[in-house]
Amino acid sequence: MTEFRFGLIGAGRIGQVHALAVQAVPRARITEVVDVFPEAAQNVADKFGAKVVSLDEIFKSPNVDAFIIASSTDTHAPLLERCAAVGKPVFCEKPIDLSYERAEACSRAVKASGITCMLGFNRRFDPQFAYLKEQMEAGVIGKLETLIITSRDPAPPPAEYIKVSGGLFRDMMIHDFDMARWLLGEEPTRIYATGSVLVDPAIGEAGDVDTASVTLNTKSGAIAIITNSRRATYGYDQRIEAFGDKGILQAGNQLENTVKFAGADGVTGAKPQFFFLQRYANAYRIELTHFVESLQNGSKPATSEQDGLAALRLADAAVESLKTGQAVDL
Repeated sequence: MTEFRFGLIGAGRIGQVHALAVQAVPRARITEVVDVFPEAAQNVADKFGAKVVSLDEIFKSPNVDAFIIASSTDTHAPLLERCAAVGKPVFCEKPIDLSYERAEACSRAVKASGITCMLGFNRRFDPQFAYLKEQMEAGVIGKLETLIITSRDPAPPPAEYIKVSGGLFRDMMIHDFDMARWLLGEEPTRIYATGSVLVDPAIGEAGDVDTASVTLNTKSGAIAIITNSRRATYGYDQRIEAFGDKGILQAGNQLENTVKFAGADGVTGAKPQFFFLQRYANAYRIELTHFVESLQNGSKPATSEQDGLAALRLADAAVESLKTGQAVDL
């Protein structure tokens, strides 16, 4: 099988996660790295036997077959367009852009180029969630009636991050919007959002909410409910419940360990894993494996820039609903 050589753009936390994932994929390796911080690029290059280059050099390099974009959000669209211009496949972290219009223009350029583009909605590749989806499609719960997605971070990010993140709906809940679309198997037709500032007043001062709930309606009648919070004192809370006329499927949290203590005062166990790097480490590896395999066999990857547009559209509608206090028809 063909070996794929990756150019990594962005050597920060998520870039390092993807580099580790590539290392675990057969017939794939990181060959060149670029980052606005040379030390970060050199650190990743040293770990994976790659070469530090400039942004212009990585797009001209004959030693790069495909790109991984793991840089800051505001760089995603122009970098995707450069990938399209040189005609090489790309795996890009979400979102394409915080502006739907800008993301849509970028998507048109990618589509016109014909390159393979996969967007990083890694939760689809989590083994627990993937199995839940498989069981739903097998008809285990019958016709889906209610989908409940819970996503809570262990602690809020700094207010400085909030100011540039695009807000909770575009930054955090966008993953859950993608999961809802994927599990529902149909596009939502209406959205209603509510939100509050209950965790950190600085988040409210930055113009965002830290606690939110969204209800999605569909043509079939199925209802999806998404709940987000920037704080969960017990760890990273990631759960899904799918309820149908024949039963219910539940994907619970991944715990720090499976040991339980039972005594006269009750039963105690471990907390959920603390953060996304632990919770979704396996999903990142499976995600990159899937991308490489799609390149090797010429198949279409499970996600594309179109999924990014669809999730961003839901996020924008949620923001509108929160501002107006009204449901938004999609």
